Amino acid sequence: MATAATLDNKLDAPRSATSSILRMTEARVGIVAALLVASIVALGGFIAPYDPTEPLVGQPATGPNAEHLLGTDALGRDVLSRVLTGGGSVFLLPLIAVSLSLIFGGGIGLLSGYRGGTFDRAVARAFDILLTLPPMLVVLVALAALGTSGTVIVLTTALVFVPGFGRVVRAATQEVVVQTYIAAARARGERTSAILVREILPNIAGPVLAEYGLRLTYGVLFIGSLSFLGLGVQPPSPDWGLMVAENRSLLSTSPLSSMAPAVLLATLSVSYNLIADAISGHLSAGESARVVRI
Repeated sequence: MATAATLDNKLDAPRSATSSILRMTEARVGIVAALLVASIVALGGFIAPYDPTEPLVGQPATGPNAEHLLGTDALGRDVLSRVLTGGGSVFLLPLIAVSLSLIFGGGIGLLSGYRGGTFDRAVARAFDILLTLPPMLVVLVALAALGTSGTVIVLTTALVFVPGFGRVVRAATQEVVVQTYIAAARARGERTSAILVREILPNIAGPVLAEYGLRLTYGVLFIGSLSFLGLGVQPPSPDWGLMVAENRSLLSTSPLSSMAPAVLLATLSVSYNLIADAISGHLSAGESARVVRI
């Protein structure tokens, strides 16, 4: 039975870790930047002054003016409207893909690190083999075979991130599984699922969250690059990566048509990276949550 002190520790440790991370400048800047981009993605469609796919709403390839605050692109479409509505894919698809890779890769790594033995060695070798495959090449082959739908992009991106998550979670689990409270849980006859969820997961949350933030950074750049190459969202739909590719030849006449989406892509990527750095800094300072024992 858990004592009152143990329950207090269980509640206070996450709060202490969260408050410590939020005191870091990089965490606050990263969260504000991520919320700013999220607000644009959520509200952009409601405040866009023009239909983002409608051509010739103004003179083609013009700079900022009173009617088009960010100018127009080569087809005369309003750049502001396309920027406001073009962030959904680079914001949502990486979140879904990285979350799926965490669930599957992290789940395999968690079980592997806990069980050890032949199973662990087989999983480790499988992760090593998958890590030797160039991620972009794997995705390009999959997209060529299956098409460029959002589902295919999410699943293939998740697949290339699975071994990285698996190795991180496996290594973190191996450090925790040798602790005495794990041996005590086994001696009490607790099921494997209960040990993994109640004893191990809370104590590897720090490095896993840091890895999640870092992989989100990679995911944004990865999916943005696919759109830039024409393998993501297809024209005439607005998409930040696609806009950079479409308008890169207009830097002299309508520079914001490519610079504005590029800045937002960079802002989103940097925001995730700053949050991941804050979590890593908290862990390296030795302020991680205290061990949860029941």
